[in-house]
Amino acid sequence: MTEFHALRVAEVRRETAEAVSVRFEVPQDLEKVFAFEAGQYLTVKTMIEGEEVRRCYSICAAPPEAELRIAVKALRGGRFSTFANQRLREGDVLEVMPAAGHFTAPGGAGAYVAFAAGSGITPVFSLMKTALMKDAQSRFTLFYGNRRSAEILFLEELAALKNRYMDRVEIFHFLSQEQEDMEFFNGRLDDLKCREILARLVDVAAAKMFFVCGPEGMMLAAEEALLAAGVAADKIRVERFVAAAMSPAQLESAMEAVREAAGRRMGVVLDGRRSTVVFDAALGNILDSVRAAGMPAPFACKGGVCATCRARLLEGEVDMKVNYGLTPDEVARKYILTCQSTPRGEGVVITYDV
Repeated sequence: MTEFHALRVAEVRRETAEAVSVRFEVPQDLEKVFAFEAGQYLTVKTMIEGEEVRRCYSICAAPPEAELRIAVKALRGGRFSTFANQRLREGDVLEVMPAAGHFTAPGGAGAYVAFAAGSGITPVFSLMKTALMKDAQSRFTLFYGNRRSAEILFLEELAALKNRYMDRVEIFHFLSQEQEDMEFFNGRLDDLKCREILARLVDVAAAKMFFVCGPEGMMLAAEEALLAAGVAADKIRVERFVAAAMSPAQLESAMEAVREAAGRRMGVVLDGRRSTVVFDAALGNILDSVRAAGMPAPFACKGGVCATCRARLLEGEVDMKVNYGLTPDEVARKYILTCQSTPRGEGVVITYDV
């Protein structure tokens, strides 16, 4: 089971008025543990005003840079993001899990294209730097949306990357609340804009992989535009920070499954020990029922995104409300997100020891 490790904060660097990047000091004996692939994220944990807070943040460094750095944008009401932007200092210690996530590149030379908005640039920046540094034949095209130029994360670093790899990088900025001279670059990356971009600026057939990360509306628009342009679904990788809202019908169906599962007994394997856990409908999912029974099952976002709570279904069936963290292959191999799952009938057995 993946564990948290105490890491010292080596640097807190102001990136914009609303965002910082945080570099961790990784002890030599943990260097292999914290090796990562471009595009992955870290789960961090700390105590804020007496309450444990866990959040997931994408790594903005590239593996060849030999540093471990995340970016944290302050969100209104965001407990950890506010803490990181206002109170976190060099020398502080945070609990950190090793890197995870599937928003990664397939490797090898190729033409890569990314649509990003706001802090969605964070994993894309890692992917971009890695592709350019590791393979002299790779190309990268970035379409990046923000409200204003002052809010563009990594603006100077992106410009430096363009200057360094001038013949292999294209970067296009789109601003929704600040006017550019060329009208095409004004406005959000909505469905119409994404379709225009693909028609005018991208050789769709030549691209090896497309990456999409940002607010939900922008991601849906980019993904739909890519599919409409004939891009195969397996060439599109989307990274979500939070789960999309469920429709009223989906929510009611999920709540009915929870009500029906009340009191069902489940077998749970954790750290080599099997225990029996009773599903608590008031808690609403397998993960919280397991933790309420005193078992330290891992978790982070509880939104079906990060997959920290992943377990394997050994027996029985479950209903899973949403899934943004597991690949189709993992689902086929009977992995589930326990924060989103409800036992369907008796006889469910799961293991976290995977």
